[in-house]
Amino acid sequence: MNKNRTKLFLENFLIYGLGGIISKIAPIIMLPIVTRLMPNTTYYGLSDLSNITVSFGSAIAVMGMYDAMFRMFFEKDDLEYRKEVCSNALGFVLISGLIMCLILFLMKKYFSVWIFNDMKYVGLLNFTAFSIFISTLSSIIMAPTRMQNKRKVYLAANTISPILGYSISIPLLMQKNYLYALPAAALISSAIMLIVFYGLNRRWFNSKRVNVELIKEMLKIGAPLMPGFIVYWIFTSCARIIISKEIGNDFVGIYGVGARVASVSQFIYLAFAGGWQYFAFSTMKDDDQIVLTSNIFEYLALVAFSAYIIVVPFTYYIFKLLFTGSYVNGYVIFPYLFLSPLLLMLYQTIVNQFLVVKKTWPSTLILSIGAITNIILNYIMIRVIGIEGSAVATLIGYAVSLIIASIVLSKMKLIIVSKRIKIMSLILILFIILWRLISPVNILPAVFISVLALIMFIYLYRQEINTVYRNGIKYILG
Repeated sequence: MNKNRTKLFLENFLIYGLGGIISKIAPIIMLPIVTRLMPNTTYYGLSDLSNITVSFGSAIAVMGMYDAMFRMFFEKDDLEYRKEVCSNALGFVLISGLIMCLILFLMKKYFSVWIFNDMKYVGLLNFTAFSIFISTLSSIIMAPTRMQNKRKVYLAANTISPILGYSISIPLLMQKNYLYALPAAALISSAIMLIVFYGLNRRWFNSKRVNVELIKEMLKIGAPLMPGFIVYWIFTSCARIIISKEIGNDFVGIYGVGARVASVSQFIYLAFAGGWQYFAFSTMKDDDQIVLTSNIFEYLALVAFSAYIIVVPFTYYIFKLLFTGSYVNGYVIFPYLFLSPLLLMLYQTIVNQFLVVKKTWPSTLILSIGAITNIILNYIMIRVIGIEGSAVATLIGYAVSLIIASIVLSKMKLIIVSKRIKIMSLILILFIILWRLISPVNILPAVFISVLALIMFIYLYRQEINTVYRNGIKYILG
């Protein structure tokens, strides 16, 4: 990879991934405080279920309009046309969001049982329904800020929003309003951000510009993206619904806390996702594009697997330090959910190669196979080993998708899967098995097998590591 492409790769990951990372930091920092203010894990579980329902409902209501809006906004360098695109996107989601909200209101008893596993939580469902409506509008109202590349404003919003949310939720928790504290804080902070961004972007929206034909054209772009979102939602959120049904909301709370701590690995993923697409398209026509992508895939795997092996031995002690009571049991799902987003990162690295032959459907199909595997294994493994089974099912689902994609793309000669990455993958699998069988609690045996695995990785990539080391010394010495 030459210097210009290396710079492009790193700069885009840093700049475009930073906004997503900032919005994720505050919930992790505040988690020990929030859990200590709650009397048991059930309340956190209910808040988690409300949160995933909002993410699902708002995405269904948006119907891909956000992506369609982005694409059509830059289709013409015409201010009036761009305003029309924004106005029609908002008009559509205003109606669809309202419909989604009304469906939940009118069928609240049914959805309360289906989502929260009890009819007595209809009040929480009402909060959830209104949050879906606000979240749906916010996604479109905030879009012009990003389309105009106002990075400072977007980064400021990602920083202020969680701070605002916790300044509302903490006082509510201290007043023992456990059920509504987190959902109410999310709703109020979202509503405030909606008002602020409407003030900033109101010139882009005009109700008199509604054009049914333009909306149809935008739906042709946006609607086909929905299956992809549903698949991702299954991977990240569906397990909580199944856990609620099978073993109860209190276990959803433990799972939710474990998943939240494990989301630190998403910082790597978000930084990657923020810049990868631009980098991939920028280098797609390069003569060595296949070799370049294959090398990036392999080196990202080395970074991801090494990070995992370094962190896992300390899992139990991290949870023991941060949490009390039943929340400590979340340590058992951390390793699997820490690795899962990193496998998704590797998957997205290689499936971009389908665009080389102008095919996008294989990516969604392969990921769907992994999602179906995830659901089936969740139902089986939760009954056998509880929330750990759910986390294992999620990891296996991602692994299945990654393996299938690697095999298919190798057969199509669009990627090179080296022997080294196969050996490294086998070492990782062996490490996970040994860690779980020997001692997930005692640190010394876990550190020992971790060091052994890292030594093997270093040996496999000794030439590259030596090159990086020598170049680093030269750079430092000038």
